[in-house]
This record gives sequence, structure tokens and C-alpha cells, in this order.
Amino acid sequence: MGPAALILGLPMLTPWRLGRLPGKATAAGPNPDPAPAREASHPASTLDRSGLRRDSGGSVRTAPYLAMNHPRPETAKSRRHGARHKEPREAPSGPRRTAPLSRAVPRADHLAAGSPAGIEYHELVPTPGEKAARIVCTDYCAEQIQIQEIEDIAAFLAVHRPTWSHVRWIHVEGLQDRGTIRALAEKYQLHPLAIEDALEGNHRPKAEDYPGTGELPGRLFVVARRVQLVDGALRGEQTSFFLGRNTLLSFQETRCRAIDEVRHRCESPRSRLRANDVSFLLYALLDTLVDRFFPILDEISIRLESSEEDVLTRPQLQSLQAIHLIKRDLVMIRRIAWPMRELIAQLQRERHECLSEITQTYFRDVYDHCVQIIDLIETYREIASAVAETYVSIISNRTSDIMKVLTIIGTIFIPLTFIAGVYGMNMYIPENQWPWTYGLFWAACLGIAGFMLWRFRKGGWF
Repeated sequence: MGPAALILGLPMLTPWRLGRLPGKATAAGPNPDPAPAREASHPASTLDRSGLRRDSGGSVRTAPYLAMNHPRPETAKSRRHGARHKEPREAPSGPRRTAPLSRAVPRADHLAAGSPAGIEYHELVPTPGEKAARIVCTDYCAEQIQIQEIEDIAAFLAVHRPTWSHVRWIHVEGLQDRGTIRALAEKYQLHPLAIEDALEGNHRPKAEDYPGTGELPGRLFVVARRVQLVDGALRGEQTSFFLGRNTLLSFQETRCRAIDEVRHRCESPRSRLRANDVSFLLYALLDTLVDRFFPILDEISIRLESSEEDVLTRPQLQSLQAIHLIKRDLVMIRRIAWPMRELIAQLQRERHECLSEITQTYFRDVYDHCVQIIDLIETYREIASAVAETYVSIISNRTSDIMKVLTIIGTIFIPLTFIAGVYGMNMYIPENQWPWTYGLFWAACLGIAGFMLWRFRKGGWF
């Protein structure tokens, strides 16, 4: 084989192909890869230079390395159980980077391309080992209230609600119990698109109207998000509501203290919740979720004040890192608070058969709270940016002061170095024969240095 053939053949002799040629061994030893068995399973096929396998008839087969790098796309059944379609990632070629200081930048969680929209009832199939959901049903009117925790969902849905009950609120904690969700969806005829949005848990706050058609009752689907502190880190979670004429269904993944507070308010006979319809209950829940922003913003303001004090008194790198974390938290809160304001404005402005005029009037108060939250977020972001700029300015001024001192020292030693260099030469110098030369040298050096220090001081250099 000549040199030209060797050069042209180099692209074919890449390491991965050397390790997969049957009967060949790499530099590390015998090839343990099961590629020979795969080669044996296709005796009449060959690999061409493009990496494609061609059989004896000329048809193209996928090479083994292509099948490994491109996994089989997920099916609709696997997607219904919570799986997400992810594109294959290449292995990093450079050095591995360390984790960032704070949480990663949020990314969109999307389904596989071409997946059908919505989740039908028959697709809500229970999976082995799923955690049972906690279901709390609250029936109340102006005179009495009944709160019960449901253990058997089938037996509960088989019985109609009490005749005295004007409002029924069913709250579900835990979205992994697909059997319970299917029973509620079939009972109350929830729309497949709304079911999918409720189970995914990654949507922006919104309100969608599903008008009644025939026997299907009209419902208002509302998606809200809340912010909570978990182990010192902020985390957002979705809460979904299905509002009917007399029934409210709410779904969320974990337990929320705000939900318990509203349920406790329902127990009071003097509460406005007992005297109004089910849409007023939706207002109370959204108002409580929005008010949860204020304690978190108060905590951020305390952290911001502490970071500002550290920057002004003892600026360190940890101070800048703390400011960076605060800005990341503010960005996360803003991503939730801004759509919440749009949601409340939509509920306040648009009419719906399940929303009463009294409830829409009370939504004005929730909208004012959203505006106040966004104003606080923007204010804290500006303060955090100003503190970060102050830190950079302080560090720059400190560096300038250090450079100024070094410059003064270097300037003073320039004439001293010149004098020492002249009289330190290995040659005949008449002044070196004088007996007072050594003392005169030190007197000249100290005089020059003192004069330069006096001149710099007078000029305001230090």
C-alpha cells in the first residue's frame, strides 16, 4: 500500500472502528465489545465509508454506533407516565466544569415532537409503586360545614353530595396517583387538554375557558404558581383549579400551608367564604398564594441589607456571590409573579359563567398585591445591581491605591538606583578615594528620598 493510499485510508481507521472490526484487538488488549456478534448477525452486510451498513441488496442499514447514539423515540405510553423526550448529548471533549454557585438556568420542558395533545381518560393508567394521593373534600354552606379525608375514591364518587351543601371543594395532593385522577376526571368530565396541563406542572399561570357542550358542563381551568423555601432554596410549584358552578377541584404535588389556611377559614361561621359561592373560594385561594410572596421578599430584603453592609465594611468575594444568589432568586420570583398578575387581570376583566360579579370585584385587591410584589422585585433588583457595582468600585479603588503606593516607591528608587549604579561601577572614580564618600552617598540618597516624599505629599498623591 502506497503513501497516498495510507493517507486516504486514515479516516476509515478511527479508534471506534478499529475496536469494532471482528477479530481485531486495540492497544489496550483484546476487544471486549460485542460488535463481532452483531457483525455475525448480519453476514451479508458491509460498512461503507459513510458509516452506513449495506446489505447484499444495496439497502442501507443503520450502523451500530448510530443506533447507540440515537435511542429509540419514546412512545405515547411512556410519555404519559412522566417521561420526557431528550435529545442525545455528545460527551464533553474539554475539561469538566464545576457546578455553578446557584441553581441552573431554567429550561423549557417539552414533549416529544409530534406527540398528541391532551391526555384521554384511558391513558391515565396506574403504575406499580405509585404514591397514593391525599384527598380532602370540604362541603359547606352558610349554616354548616363538613370536612372529610377520602380513602376510597370510588365509594366517595358513587354518593352524591349533601343537599344542604352549596359549595364542594375537592383538594388533591399528589399527582402520581393516576387512578384517583382518572376517577375525578371521569366524574366531573374534565377536558383532556386541561388534564395534561394539570399533570405536567410546568406551565405559566393562566386561565382557560372550556365552555359546556351538550352534556359536558362548562368549566374554568386556572393554573397558578407559588413560591416556597425548601432547605433554604426557592422552588416554584404549580397549583391547578377546575372551577364549576358549585364545585372546585384543586390539584398540586405537595402539601401547601396556604391551602390549609383557607380550609381553616371555612370553618369559621362568620367567614365571607361561607356566605358566597364557589368562585369566591377560588379568589380566597389565589389571594393566599399571592400573599405568600411577601414573606419571601422580606427574607430577601434582609439578605440584601446584610450583603450591602458586608460590601461597604469588609468587601470579599463571598459578598459578591451572595448578591449573585439574591439576583437569581429575584429573577425566579419575577418569572412567577409577572404571569400571576396577568392571570388576575384576566379573571378580573373577562366574564365567565362560573365567576360571580362579587368575586371579580375582590380580584382587584389581588391585582393590587401583584403590582406591589412586582414593584418590590424591581426595587430589590436595582439595589442588588447597585451593590454589585459598589463592590466592583471598591475593589477597583483598592487596586488603584495599591498601584499608587507601588508607583511612589518605584519613583523614589529611580534616582537612588541611578546614583548606586554610577558609583558602583567597576572602574576608577575619583570620588571613591575621598574618606567621606560613604556618608555623602547616604546623605544624598536620604535627601533625595525625603524631598520626593515631601513633594508627593504636597501634591496630594497620598
